[in-house]
Amino acid sequence: MELPVTNPADPGYGQQHQQPWLDCRSWAPVLPPAGSSSPEMSGSCSPSYPPSYPPFHSNTTPQCRPDDMGPMWPSSSVPGSTVGSGFTQQPACWFPTQPHCNGVFKPDVSSLTQMAPQGISSQPTSPVSSPKSESRYGMDPQLLPSVVQVLSEDRAQWEGKVFASEPRSSVPPLSTTACTLEDRGNATARFVRCTSYSFPVEAQAAQQSHLPLAAIFCPLAKPEDQEQAVPVCEAGECVKGCADCGAFMSPAMSWQDCGQRFFCPFCGKLTEVPWQSYQPTNKGQRIDREKRPELSLGSYEILETQKGEPAVLLLAIDVTAIAIRSGQLDFICQQLCSLLLSLDGEEDADQSDLKVGLMTYDSRIHLYDLSPALSRPHMMVITDIDPLELPVREGLLVPLRDCRETIESILQQLPLFDAETQESSGSQDLPVSAALKILQTADCPGRLLVFHCSPLTESLDKQTSTGFFTSSKPKSIFQPPDSSTSLAKACVSQGCSVQLFVFSQPDVGAAWPGHVPFLTGGKLICYNSLQSEVERERFCGDLRRSVNTETAYKAQLRVYVSKELRVSGCYGAFLTIPDSRCVAMAALDWRTALAFEFTHSTSLDETRGVAIQAVLSYTSSRGERRTRVHTVTLACSQNLLDTFRTSQAEALLTFYCKKMYCLALETPLQCLREELQMEITEALACYRKHCCTTSVSPGQLVLPQFLKALPVYINSLRKSEVLLPGLRSSVHQRLQLRSLSVSMDTRSTTAQFYPLILPLPVNSDRCRVSCVESAVRCSSSSLQSESLYLLYCPLTLLLWVGSRVPPEALTQLFNTACFSSLVSGEINPPVLDNPLSASLRNLISTLQSYAAATLKDDDRPFSFYLRLNTVFNQGRNPYPSSLFIYFLKSPLV
Repeated sequence: MELPVTNPADPGYGQQHQQPWLDCRSWAPVLPPAGSSSPEMSGSCSPSYPPSYPPFHSNTTPQCRPDDMGPMWPSSSVPGSTVGSGFTQQPACWFPTQPHCNGVFKPDVSSLTQMAPQGISSQPTSPVSSPKSESRYGMDPQLLPSVVQVLSEDRAQWEGKVFASEPRSSVPPLSTTACTLEDRGNATARFVRCTSYSFPVEAQAAQQSHLPLAAIFCPLAKPEDQEQAVPVCEAGECVKGCADCGAFMSPAMSWQDCGQRFFCPFCGKLTEVPWQSYQPTNKGQRIDREKRPELSLGSYEILETQKGEPAVLLLAIDVTAIAIRSGQLDFICQQLCSLLLSLDGEEDADQSDLKVGLMTYDSRIHLYDLSPALSRPHMMVITDIDPLELPVREGLLVPLRDCRETIESILQQLPLFDAETQESSGSQDLPVSAALKILQTADCPGRLLVFHCSPLTESLDKQTSTGFFTSSKPKSIFQPPDSSTSLAKACVSQGCSVQLFVFSQPDVGAAWPGHVPFLTGGKLICYNSLQSEVERERFCGDLRRSVNTETAYKAQLRVYVSKELRVSGCYGAFLTIPDSRCVAMAALDWRTALAFEFTHSTSLDETRGVAIQAVLSYTSSRGERRTRVHTVTLACSQNLLDTFRTSQAEALLTFYCKKMYCLALETPLQCLREELQMEITEALACYRKHCCTTSVSPGQLVLPQFLKALPVYINSLRKSEVLLPGLRSSVHQRLQLRSLSVSMDTRSTTAQFYPLILPLPVNSDRCRVSCVESAVRCSSSSLQSESLYLLYCPLTLLLWVGSRVPPEALTQLFNTACFSSLVSGEINPPVLDNPLSASLRNLISTLQSYAAATLKDDDRPFSFYLRLNTVFNQGRNPYPSSLFIYFLKSPLV
């Protein structure tokens, strides 16, 4: 990304598809926020600007990149760990190694593009003075804040150490830093990460800052190595929470009258403690505090006494003529047999109690009675599907240990069907309706796996006055049809998670089948075909991971916040409901994250701070009803400087991504891009005006310590394919990308919008990857033709091979010494017995372990470069044609 200086001499200016952010010298003054009587910001200029180009400051500072920055994943051990309750004292602004004033680099604006940055350590980039390193607007990207340096600085401070998460503690380490987070009364940043850790006391100050007050919740996140698991306590043994608002017990409650009652910060009322749970207090804390997780920890889980039905597994297989002729049905049945055998194996004996159901479909539904009492399974064909009625109730769901052999015999017979007698098409929504009916009859949640091979069909909604052309309300391509919304609501109510595997190419303008899977906590995974070995390996990995991932069903997340605040918005992969504090989901896993935004109702109490609590009630796969509680206590301040100092760029990026992508359902994309740009511009202008104590020159970019990467992140979001489609972006790809991104956690979101570029130095003598060197800035100018690079984001993995890589290295990697004989495309790296190949495959395996999903291969091996081009906009074709790319598509799920 860059904040380019406008070049009026550029003949293409004003005709670009992507709108630049204008030079500060052509902007109007930044008006003070509403209600502010402060004088105008120093250095503002008077010329006017178009409404779609809000003011922004573009002059930035060169950054020094560290010499050793490791990859963004945790290490297996934490030797010599030390404990700290917060960051050491750090400056409020960015202090580079150049002459500065209050952390602001002040070069001559007219000579900015000719100046080489000082103190930048060597890295595989072109010289900064080279014309190739400059953008088409004349700004050198190397002079912009460096994201890789921000990550490196945080890693240098916290890697291998312990961060103690205490009430009103300071900003936690970044999500990419491998450190241990310890719960000492506040939920750790694994579960709750806030956009700011010091909220403004007054509502007017919050409006002036233009920073969102929000929290990102990942309630089922997995603890990293050396971290304690969330403790579980019995429901009858826990101290009950507030009787008025329903908030659960937490360290945020304050005790009074020697422990006889406590004050609830979420409703401001007192609650009497039952005599069975009474314990005296000492210095305001109960004497049994350390023995009870609900009194001493920010995160704990309650095991409820009632128990429901365990989750089931339903398999729905397309048996149309296309599936049989293509051979895909045969391969699908083989993999399902292997999957059931592994689930029923001795190493996973608990899965033997899993109830399994099987159905096949074309234009009809075929149900199978799997009762072990029958000598052979019975198939029942349902032709009348409106409304769908089940012919039998018993035998449709049977424990795996009792029906595995029966299901295997059916799967072996399915590919032998005569294709000439089968239907030619089937609806992907038909098995969802049938599965929902089966789950409703059995009164249990479950996971439905649909394997669809025939062409996709579009549901025919009834013609109403709210049609696409008859309604005056703006429509969006991201809006699901009414039929999909109704079906998803029924699935959420029953706890039915849909996982859809599609093996057919969608037609241009055809319906997108992913609405129901993503709204029910599942996924849509598309394949070109199952003919290639790579696609077959990818399908096998996708299938096993979809079954083995621990999932919570029939989940409900409720958020409580201090009585002076209220929940003003919630954003994520779920269906909206009138109550903004509560969200219902059919299923969610440990990667799912949601965002909640807060707004002032009245002034905060600076002595009490801000309390936020997220309560997740769900049913486990074994039928246990559980409640997980996460509570954080934040500080609040009269000084806006504290709010900016304790804000994190990656949390703001995650929040804005979820908010903008959710608002895209009803708001025009151009309005969202302008709103996003205006919000960030006004936030930085507010910091410059109200928090910068030293006078600065006009046009200087003033950034708080933890927001140095914010302009880069936000510009990447603003230019993403969802908000600003490219020339080769299809509607289905944008729908898929939006659905995947809106449920990502902070770590995955950061990597998605600022991909990781790892140089793989090749020793020409030994021809091996010695180590992973420092990650380089996300720019095409960072790639050199004599090097190897691994480019990673949660949805894509690329191996970039320069045209001047030594032939010895090519031989050990690809078993060929000729660069021209390499064929760019979708591959798995060859398995060769040499150190270079083994090191590369190990690194790829490590990166893949953090991936949650993958996009369908769209025959665009350079699509990743289009994403890079949105970070540092250096032209339409920033990469030389002589460079070679492997699109690594082994299972990134």
